Amino acid sequence: MQEPAAPERFCTVFDHRFLPVGMVLAESLREHCPDAELWVVCLDDLVEEQLEVLALPGVRTIRVRDIETSNLLVAKAQRSAAEYCWTLTPHLFDAVFDRCSDARRVTYLDTDLFFLDRPHVLLDQLDASGKHVLITDHGFAPEYAHGAIHGRYCVQFLTFRRGGPAILVRRAWQQQCLDWCYARLEDGKFGDQKYLDDWPQRYGSVVHVFEQPERTLGPWNVSHVAERDRALRPVFFHFHGLRFISENRVRQYFGYRINAAAAHIYEQYVARLGAAIEHMHAAGIETPVLPQSGGLQWRLQAIWYRMSGRVSYANVAA
Repeated sequence: MQEPAAPERFCTVFDHRFLPVGMVLAESLREHCPDAELWVVCLDDLVEEQLEVLALPGVRTIRVRDIETSNLLVAKAQRSAAEYCWTLTPHLFDAVFDRCSDARRVTYLDTDLFFLDRPHVLLDQLDASGKHVLITDHGFAPEYAHGAIHGRYCVQFLTFRRGGPAILVRRAWQQQCLDWCYARLEDGKFGDQKYLDDWPQRYGSVVHVFEQPERTLGPWNVSHVAERDRALRPVFFHFHGLRFISENRVRQYFGYRINAAAAHIYEQYVARLGAAIEHMHAAGIETPVLPQSGGLQWRLQAIWYRMSGRVSYANVAA
């Protein structure tokens, strides 16, 4: 009798503040990849406890302290929470490989992704390329081309095969992020992401760049693609900048213009967040709120974005 195929392994990392976003990621992933197994590295004990209570299908948890090495702990003491999260990202793959001996590849997902089609659209292209690592281009619209200063490629959907040449790329990235991973531009570096810029040249026979950036959408390209192609066929949408600012209200985006053709994706996502919040409340879990920044520079920027239509808010009905 033929043994059943191994699940497709994915990983992400978040704390309790991003639980509803993580729940929508997990749900949408399973809808379009029923055999998906999503490993969540829990950045605090609370989110681990919450995920145990919710018992989401296909979700597995790893405590961050179980993968923290002495080098990671040194970095943790020197970096902000966001910077440390970025520092951890290259290490998540090994955490899953170590726990899943049958995993032939692992794909990292940003927590704020929402799947609208099969992740195998990307994974099948990696298989066809014969390469060992998959990355995605931001695909910035001309209006936001300046965003490439923070990285041409986006650490949002990133796949490593277990062995072979992929190990060399992974180890180099891990060391780079241990040495330097901050939320500032310095000597051609930014966070964990800018390191990817030279991968296609440095590791040309190993790294494949997904060839359809119009199918990996975010606020930086969705309106441009909608106007250019007259249709949207995303595999996923990256809800960069979305956050709960109160128990029933979210800021949908900040610093971008989103046209009417793309607005329905936000409407669909907000509805999913409402369902996630309802599920959480039924389990006795409160809605996490992320207060907006309060500095003078931020407030002035927020006023300008509001006046120019570059920020949007929506109510979430649980």
